[in-house]
Amino acid sequence: MVKITKENALEYHQSGRPGKIEVKPTKPYHTQTDLSLAYSPGVAFPCLEIQSNPDDVYKYTDKGNLVAVISNGTAVLGLGDIGAMSGKPVMEGKGLLFKIYGGIDVFDIEVDEKDPEKFCEAVEKIAPTFGGINLEDIKAPECFYIEERLKKTLDIPVMHDDQHGTAIISAAGLKNALEVAGKDIANVHIVVNGAGAAAISCTKLYVALGAKIENIVMLDSKGVITADRPNLTTQKQMFATHRTDIHTLEEAIKGADVFVGLSKGNVLSQDMIRSMADSPIVFALANPVPEISYEDAMASRPDVLMSTGRSDYPNQINNVIGFPYIFRGALDVHAKAINEEMKMAAVHAIADLAKQPVPDIVNEVYHVNDLSFGPKYFIPKPVDPRLITEVSAAVAKAAIESGVARKTITDWDSYKKNLMELLGQETKLTRNLHDTARMHPQRVVFAEGAHPSMMKAAVQAKTEGFCYPILLGNPDRLRRVAERLKLNLDGIELIDMRADQEQGRRATYAKHLAKKRARQGYTFEEAYDKMYERNYFGMMMVETGDADAFITGLYTKYSNTIKVAKEVIGIRPEFNTFATMHILNTKKGVFFLSDTLINRHPDENILIDIARLSANTVQFFNEEPHIAMISYSNFGTDEIGSPVKVHNAVETLQSRYPDMVIDGEMQVNFALNKQLRDGKYPFTRLKGLDVNTLVFPNMSSAQGSYKLLQALDPDAEIIGPIQMGLNKPIHFTDFESSVRDIVNITAVAVIDAYVDKIKKEK
Repeated sequence: MVKITKENALEYHQSGRPGKIEVKPTKPYHTQTDLSLAYSPGVAFPCLEIQSNPDDVYKYTDKGNLVAVISNGTAVLGLGDIGAMSGKPVMEGKGLLFKIYGGIDVFDIEVDEKDPEKFCEAVEKIAPTFGGINLEDIKAPECFYIEERLKKTLDIPVMHDDQHGTAIISAAGLKNALEVAGKDIANVHIVVNGAGAAAISCTKLYVALGAKIENIVMLDSKGVITADRPNLTTQKQMFATHRTDIHTLEEAIKGADVFVGLSKGNVLSQDMIRSMADSPIVFALANPVPEISYEDAMASRPDVLMSTGRSDYPNQINNVIGFPYIFRGALDVHAKAINEEMKMAAVHAIADLAKQPVPDIVNEVYHVNDLSFGPKYFIPKPVDPRLITEVSAAVAKAAIESGVARKTITDWDSYKKNLMELLGQETKLTRNLHDTARMHPQRVVFAEGAHPSMMKAAVQAKTEGFCYPILLGNPDRLRRVAERLKLNLDGIELIDMRADQEQGRRATYAKHLAKKRARQGYTFEEAYDKMYERNYFGMMMVETGDADAFITGLYTKYSNTIKVAKEVIGIRPEFNTFATMHILNTKKGVFFLSDTLINRHPDENILIDIARLSANTVQFFNEEPHIAMISYSNFGTDEIGSPVKVHNAVETLQSRYPDMVIDGEMQVNFALNKQLRDGKYPFTRLKGLDVNTLVFPNMSSAQGSYKLLQALDPDAEIIGPIQMGLNKPIHFTDFESSVRDIVNITAVAVIDAYVDKIKKEK
C-alpha cells in the first residue's frame, strides 16, 4: 500500500487551486447573446415552464444530475466528531468520487448542527436544489432518525452511504463468498463485531438475503448484545441474542461461518479464526486498521475467505463500487427514493459482475492476468468499467418496477451505451465503428494469436459479433494460452502456418507471390520460405481471398511489416505510397492526424499523396475533410527548409483538386483556432471552417503530436494506426496497443474489408 504522509496530503489539497472540486459551465458563454440566454432575460422562460410543470426542472436544470453530500461532521472517517467544517475535505473527496465514477455533479454541504431535528429542517429547506441526498459521516443513533425522517419528507433519493453503501457491497461480497465456500446463507452462523450504523445496516441486508436472525450474534464495545441487557436502542434490540452461553468475541466466534468486523483494529486473533467452521469467511472492515491483518488471517488457516477495506489486498469492500452507480441509476429515472428493491438490485448486480470475465483494464491496473471468480476474487474491483452499466441499469430498472421512478427507460441497450459514453469508456465514434462492423462481419486474421492482448481482442471482437477471427500460431499453444486466460476459443479458427498440413497452402501462396514479384527477383523457393513467417502467410490469406483483413503482430518491427505489406499486398495504383492515420477523439471534437507511421521524411510528392489519402479516409468515416497542412511557419513566412515542401504540396493540391478543402502551410494553433486563423489570414480555403484533419510534414511531428496529447490528456481516445493506401485491408498494431486498441482497429479493418468488397462489386 502506498504510504501517505501528512506533508504529501496537505500539499495535494492546497497546491494550485485549493480543494478538489470546481463548478464548470455547460453552455456557451462567450457572447452577449450567450449571457442573455443564460441569465436575464432568457432565463425567465425555463423558470415559467417549471412553474407550470414542476417536473420540467429535470429538463431545464442540473437537478437530475446533482447530488448533495451533506454532513454535520460528527463521525468523520476514523476521526470522530471533528465538526462540520473539519469534515469538508472528506465531503469534497466524496464529490470527486461521484464525478469520476458516476459522472454526477456534487455540492458538498457542511451543516453546523448536531440536533437531529434542526439538521433535518436545514436539509429539507435546501432539498429542491438537488436530485438526490447523500448523507455522510453522521454518528449513530442520530443518523438512523435523520435518514428515516428525510426519506419520509423528501421526494428525492436519500441514502446514508456509511450505512447502506457498506451494506450493499458487503452483502454482494457475502453472497459470493458463501457460493465459493459452498454454504447456504440460511444455515450459516454470522458474528458481527460492531453495532454502529454500518453494522446494523449490513446485518439487516444479510437478513434480507436470507440469513436467519437466530443465527446472528452481534457485539458492541460491551461484548455480546443479549436480549436481557437493559437500555438497548431499537436498532440493537433487533439483533440481540437470547443465547446466555456467550459473552465475548472469543466465545461467540467458535464454530461460526462468518465474521464481519465493523469495529476497531486488531481485535480478532488467529486462534479465533482457527476456532471457526470450515472455509470461514472473514470480513475485517475496520478502517484504517482491520480487525486482523490480511497476512495474519491467511496464515491462520489455508481455507479462510478474506475481505478487508484495503485496496492492496483481494476482495476489497469499497463503497465506491456502489454509491456512484446507485445514485446514477436513481437520478436517471428521476426517482423519488432509494428503496429496498433498488438496494437489493445493486447487491445482485455487483455479485453477478464478479462472476463475469474480467476486463483487461482491471488486470492492467492490478498487474495480474488471472483474476477469476474464486477465493481471491469474489468482489468486483473499483476500476471495473462495467459497474456503471450493470449496477446503474439494475437500480434504474428496480426503481421503475417498484413505482418510485418519474421517468421510464425502455431501450436499455441505448441507456448502457450512453452511460459508457458519459465516462469516456465508449464514444459515439467507437460505438458507430462497432455497430457498423457488427452489420458486416468479416474474416480477420490475427498475426500473433498467442499474444494475450491479441487473443483477448479477437475473442472480444467475436463476442461483439463483428468478426470471424483466425488466429495464427501453434494450436496447442494457443489453447494453453486461452486456458490460462480463461478465454473460450469455440468458433475461432486456429491455423499453424508452419504445420505439415499447411504445405499445400504455403505452396499456393508462394506461387502467387513469386509470380507477382518475379520482376523484383523473387523465386518460388524464396517465396515458399517466406510463408513460414506469420506476416507473409497472413497477408497472403487476404491477398488470395482466404481472409478479408489482417491485423499485424505486436512484436514485429514496423519497418519489416511495412516491407512485407508492400511486397504482398501492394500500393493502390493511383498512389505512390501508403500511410497511416490516428484518430483523436477529444472533448473538442474528432481530429484526424497523418502520417503517423510509414513515411519518415516525405518530399512534397509524398505529402500530396498523404493529403489525398487522408481526405479519402476522413470521408470513409463519414466526415467532410477540412485539411490543414502543418509546419512551423505560416504561408511562406519561412522560405527555406521543410516549410517549402509543404507550401509547394499545398499549391499543387489546390491546383489539381479545386474542390478539396485544404490549406497551409500553417502552425497547429492557427489550424485549430478558427478566429485566430481567419482574422490573420482571411484568404484561406478554410475560412469559417473548423479544421478536423492535420497533415504533418514528417513522421516525428505527427507521432509526437498524438503521443503528447495521449500523455497529457488520458481522457482523449486515440484510435490507430489506420492504414491508408494499400490494395487490401491490412492494419497495424504495436507493442503499446491495449486490448481495446486492437478491438477498435479490428472494427476499422472489418469496415475497410466490407467497403473494399462493395467497390469491387461495382
